[in-house]
Amino acid sequence: MTQAPAPRASSTQPLLDTDVLRSFVAIAEYGSFTHAAKAVFRTPSALSMQIKRLETTLDKSLFVREARRVQLTEHGELLLRYARQLLQLNAETVNAFLAPALEGTVRIGTPDDVGTRILPRVLAEFARSHPAVQVDVMTGASRDILARLDAGEIDLALITAGNRDVQSERGEIVHTEPLVWVGRADGTARLREPLPVALADHGCAWRASAVDALDRAGRTYRVAYSSEHSAGQRAAVQADLAVAPLPRSLAGSPLLELIDEPKMPALPDTHVALVVGAQCAEAGKALTQHVRAAFQALRPR
Repeated sequence: MTQAPAPRASSTQPLLDTDVLRSFVAIAEYGSFTHAAKAVFRTPSALSMQIKRLETTLDKSLFVREARRVQLTEHGELLLRYARQLLQLNAETVNAFLAPALEGTVRIGTPDDVGTRILPRVLAEFARSHPAVQVDVMTGASRDILARLDAGEIDLALITAGNRDVQSERGEIVHTEPLVWVGRADGTARLREPLPVALADHGCAWRASAVDALDRAGRTYRVAYSSEHSAGQRAAVQADLAVAPLPRSLAGSPLLELIDEPKMPALPDTHVALVVGAQCAEAGKALTQHVRAAFQALRPR
């Protein structure tokens, strides 16, 4: 029996404009027409008109407009996934024809906690865009990563920085989030005196911020555990041997952010800076674009 051919797409089916999709993604990520307008170099009224046309085309409401920000509807969340894929595919298609082919090796250094959060996304998308480029990843403490960058052993680095380092720190701040105290959800370490804390090694911005906050608050404490990697801090907390200062994104079951503990002093934000070496070639500069995009995707919506 002859199988009927698959139906062809109607010639009248509307096509989505990539400029409109780019505006839509910006609004979704910034949660504001005003902030998104600055990012895409348009006026808020122009963005509003674009979204109205897009909603008319799709016959769906995409945003719930509130007093100070806009929220995605269920249909908006669905479109956001498709829009990001379409924009990425569009960029890859254009690069395949217009961008010069990049080859060689890029060496990037990063602390383990930063790398595990963004490198899977970065490496996957960079490999699709530039398959001939090899990426070598080196992990370590921020101070050691910077030393290797200065020695010419790596091309670019991601390092952590505290609030007091932001103005003087080298590089471009690409990510900011709260530094918080975490403890085991059912644990008692936070109740002990002196307070047992698990800190990163000397030179880490998290350690400096935590020690400064504890000293200012006059809280008695002892450094129970010290580790070069955040995994060591998390292990001590999971064992209920200590509490630890960590970026909020690293808190999660069985670790609990100690929000309602009046004796725990407030901590400042923590930052990630991108530092590009003086000898960084075009392939490395291309990788920085993917790093920025990966951190952009981490921003709360």
